[in-house]
Amino acid sequence: MDKLNFIYPEIFISLSIMFLLILGVFKKKSSNLIISLSVITLIGTLILIFGYPMNTNLDLFNGSYKIDYMSSYMKILTILSGIFVLITSSKFLKIYKLFNIEYPILILCSILGMMVMISSNDLIVFYIGLELQSLSLYVLAAFNRDQIKSSEAGLKYFVLSALSSGLLLYGCSLIYGFSGTTNFDQISILMNNDQYGLTFGIVFILVGLAFKISAVPFHMWAPDVYEGSPTSVTLFFAVAPKVAALTVIIRFLYVPFVNVIDQWQLIIIFLSIASMIFGAVAAIGQKNLKRLIAYSSIGHMGYALAGLCVGTNQGIQSSVLYISIYLVMNLGFFSCLFMLKRNNTYFENIDDLSGLSKNHPLISLSLMIILFSLAGIPPLAGFFAKFYIFKAVLDQSMYYLAIIGLLTTVIAAFYYLRIIKIMYFDLEKEKYDKDYNLGLKLTLTLSTTLILFYFIYPSKLLNIVSQINII
Repeated sequence: MDKLNFIYPEIFISLSIMFLLILGVFKKKSSNLIISLSVITLIGTLILIFGYPMNTNLDLFNGSYKIDYMSSYMKILTILSGIFVLITSSKFLKIYKLFNIEYPILILCSILGMMVMISSNDLIVFYIGLELQSLSLYVLAAFNRDQIKSSEAGLKYFVLSALSSGLLLYGCSLIYGFSGTTNFDQISILMNNDQYGLTFGIVFILVGLAFKISAVPFHMWAPDVYEGSPTSVTLFFAVAPKVAALTVIIRFLYVPFVNVIDQWQLIIIFLSIASMIFGAVAAIGQKNLKRLIAYSSIGHMGYALAGLCVGTNQGIQSSVLYISIYLVMNLGFFSCLFMLKRNNTYFENIDDLSGLSKNHPLISLSLMIILFSLAGIPPLAGFFAKFYIFKAVLDQSMYYLAIIGLLTTVIAAFYYLRIIKIMYFDLEKEKYDKDYNLGLKLTLTLSTTLILFYFIYPSKLLNIVSQINII
């Protein structure tokens, strides 16, 4: 089989972006068509990924691009999140007059960047993917130009992301300076020769990557950007970039620097503990749902990082499983947000959920299931996500990390339960409109069903991710 067959998904999505851009420019009023074709493009890319065996282990372009089980799985997660973002947000975009050809094309560009990041086995290739992803996200954050908050979100994300990219590049240059190579496998060989000077670059690269997943203390952009961006963009921010950045962290730490785990383990433990504590405490006083989910995502990234502290395949697998379930929970939560519409205005404050169960029992039931899952209450999917993380941590006798994780889970449960209390026990407000599109209903039904019935066969997803072996 020709090796280039394995990068057909990237080639296909690149050519599709160029075609859609030309089509959108020359065909007037083609927004509906472009969004539909973008969804078809992502489905086609998925089919191409499934076209080659998942257990392939292949190095392309002199070892700088890797096709393996983890890259295929993470690409599937990223593309699925892109499909659901596009099919849930069309109504929202039309009402706020953001239904332009640029929106789906920017999402496709960002997903292409993420796919390059996920398969990168070289610092330069990884940085190219990162910038392609980030440049698209800058524009998407500020997409609603009529709102000051959106412009402010785009500017904040741009300035802080540029700073983090600078630190990341400095880390890359240090590693290249000490090793004379940018390839992960070759750096790994040099690390075996005890060239510990390379570890100086690890700190700077981890700072840049921690920013991308909004881990404390590099979280400062997340609440403002989540709140200010259009809700459809916030959904994209909350799912896809996290998957790509986590994959890069796994590959970066466990390929070139797996033999010097003692050099970076403490950094990841600090990021994990700080994120879990801050995410649990800071969300308590929030009144805006998007802002609350931003602080919540900081905490959830702390749990995902806890799995990477342990230095085992089991830890990596538990982190991948966690991000998979977290993605489904976020899709469900934002689907509920898209349903809070009255007279062509979307509502996003916690108080707007007051008495929701009286007028919209099915939406409130779905949202309650999702919130219970986010809080980690059994037997929902969120409980199993945390359970496997804590199991991986306890197997390596890191009891303090598990205790902090459990305590922050209890604290975080407060603000999830408060939303449920508002929905079911507060005075009801005026009914919301019920003109939901099919994509929105499908996404909410699918995500709620997966969360609710995951306990029936929890080992299925575990068996899928257990084939990821990096070490």
